[in-house]
Amino acid sequence: MINLVIDIGNSRTKIALFNQHDLMFNVPIDRLTAGHVLKLKEDYPQLNKVILSSVKPYDDELKRVLTEEFDQFIELDHLTELPIENLYETPDTLGKDRLAAAVGANELFPDQNLLIIDAGTAITYDLVSEKNQFIGGNISPGLEMRFKALNHFTGKLPLVNYSDDFEPVGRNTIDAIRAGVQNGILFEIAQTIDLFNRNYQNLHIIMTGGDSYFFDKKLNYSIFVHFNLTLIGLNRILEHNAKKK
Repeated sequence: MINLVIDIGNSRTKIALFNQHDLMFNVPIDRLTAGHVLKLKEDYPQLNKVILSSVKPYDDELKRVLTEEFDQFIELDHLTELPIENLYETPDTLGKDRLAAAVGANELFPDQNLLIIDAGTAITYDLVSEKNQFIGGNISPGLEMRFKALNHFTGKLPLVNYSDDFEPVGRNTIDAIRAGVQNGILFEIAQTIDLFNRNYQNLHIIMTGGDSYFFDKKLNYSIFVHFNLTLIGLNRILEHNAKKK
């Protein structure tokens, strides 16, 4: 049987098809409609289960199709049963992308201590223990957010974009901003890794998110980069709940 995984973010949506645990394909899309889903059902008659994670309201017609046209439809929330234990003190405030990425990392590396770093709009650091428990983590501003903050909250500092080529010391304002922001994040990630390493043995580091490659190349750690971590996690949650039926 084939699974449909839908991840609706703030700026774009990702959809993926899985043959049980095997990723068949995934594509980004600006806006998912009921018509898109019905076409997938037509093209893949074995498509019978779907999970959706959304950070914002979505179309009522899309929800109707997902509810009526599939044998099983799960909309991820803090009450959804998980394949790992969630020890977060406020599960209703835990970001769905953080939780799904943690489950995805645990799917790839079960029974191991894991630090999941999601380098996107924000940078999140989340810990899954070797007991397959989500412990919690930290949240920090991402690369673009820091550049925009310096521009927005000051009177004269320009808006700067990141670059792979930057000096440790800026000799003009643009280079100073770029070096300050980019080195600052690199120092933060390195110190966070060291902190978690001191508390958890044999820690595996997994990085995901749009800025992963920028940071991965510049850090002296063994880091596994996987851009489909959230989709893998959502699919595992779907499969876990399907077995409970």
